[in-house]
Amino acid sequence: MNQFTKITATHITHFQELLGDENVFFDTVQLNEFGHDETEDLVFPPEVALTPRSAEQVSHIMKFCHQEHVPVTPIGSQTGLSGGALSIHGGVGLSLKKMNAIVELDEKNLQITVEPGLITEELQNAAIEKGLFYAPDPSSKGSCSIGGNLAENAGGPRAVKYGVTKDWVLNLEVVLPNGEIIWTGSNTLKNSTGYNLTQLMVGSEGTLGIITKAVLKLIPFVPNNVSMLAPFTSATKACEAVSAIFRAGITPSALEFMERDALDWIMKFDNSSSIHIEDSTQAHLLIELDGTNMDLIYQDCEKVAEVLEKFDCGEILLADNEAQKAEIWRLRRRIGEAVKSNSVYKEEDTVVPRFELPTLLEGVKKIGKAYGFQSVCYGHAGDGNLHINIIKGNLTEHQWNQELPEAIREIFELTVSLGGTLSGEHGIGYVQKNYMDIAFNKTELLLLKSIKNVFDPNGILNPGKLFVTT
Repeated sequence: MNQFTKITATHITHFQELLGDENVFFDTVQLNEFGHDETEDLVFPPEVALTPRSAEQVSHIMKFCHQEHVPVTPIGSQTGLSGGALSIHGGVGLSLKKMNAIVELDEKNLQITVEPGLITEELQNAAIEKGLFYAPDPSSKGSCSIGGNLAENAGGPRAVKYGVTKDWVLNLEVVLPNGEIIWTGSNTLKNSTGYNLTQLMVGSEGTLGIITKAVLKLIPFVPNNVSMLAPFTSATKACEAVSAIFRAGITPSALEFMERDALDWIMKFDNSSSIHIEDSTQAHLLIELDGTNMDLIYQDCEKVAEVLEKFDCGEILLADNEAQKAEIWRLRRRIGEAVKSNSVYKEEDTVVPRFELPTLLEGVKKIGKAYGFQSVCYGHAGDGNLHINIIKGNLTEHQWNQELPEAIREIFELTVSLGGTLSGEHGIGYVQKNYMDIAFNKTELLLLKSIKNVFDPNGILNPGKLFVTT
């Protein structure tokens, strides 16, 4: 176990001289604001929070903390769901929210260079203004930041066709734990020069380095899309229909699964009656098809409808105007918020090959019945990513703290047995690290830990995440 140095008045004075008083926070109320993300009800405030404005300032901070053996936790927009931004060991909370510029939008090469604090939707809108498209599309796109997306390798609904964050990254500027600044790759579409440090950094959850700039790919804007909301009397049948759509030769731009409770809760939370749900409906698939030619999109809609008929699908709502599409997607994106408004919950971010989705869903419900918990399930069915929201509700503290971890272990064991893994896009962070032995054997874990040690021999960067330390 690392023995870290506690923050002292001398440290705070040093940070104030470097950043200015307005970028150094040590009041208890302020620190609590930096001490949480969207993970359950957990709060771990840092001892001091810093808001640098440049890579050079980040470099000075890391060099100083490396020498002083002070832990540093990178903090983005605090929308994470695995506790990755929680300052488990106190120390410095390094918020990158003020590093939020678009450095360059290169229309000739279809690239954009941004700082990590930039909100994802702002990047998307800047691209659209130039007739370009940045596809990674997390549900929290209006509040999450690019740095957090990179740290967790975020996905979102459109990952099924366009890939996740890693598929859009060309090059990264990174501050290492010792304060050195490096670039991980090159601004080219191909690069076979040495180890792929860029892809190693994406998804590393702020444990190897701090991303201070990112060069991202863009593509021409895709102008047309249609959304289909398809009801099913069986959640299992809805899941079975997912892989059938792809086997029919159709690749939707989004394919989302929502069981009935998910839509019921968001409709009540939002006081909305925009979607009528029949009493017999147990689940919905939200399917988006996009392209440049509307006639071809409608042809694909017909093919999808033919596939869904084989799985006891009810009447499909075809949303082809902007108001309808916006309303359906608004409801989908706010499901997590609606669930949280009802109860504290644990969200498991399982992912399996899409054909195994029905087996996973049935297994989750069976485990829930055995342990006495309710789950609300939804997610990116098109890539096999099922979000399992386990509701605290009336569970006792013993059930929640002692029995539920065993239930979660059973869920993950089932997931891995189906060819899946523990997280599709939320990361391991603080809350899932005790289950890493399910996904990796001892040799594999040793390799991962060895990589961490090469980058961060003092173990100061985002400690308490990814791995159980002894």
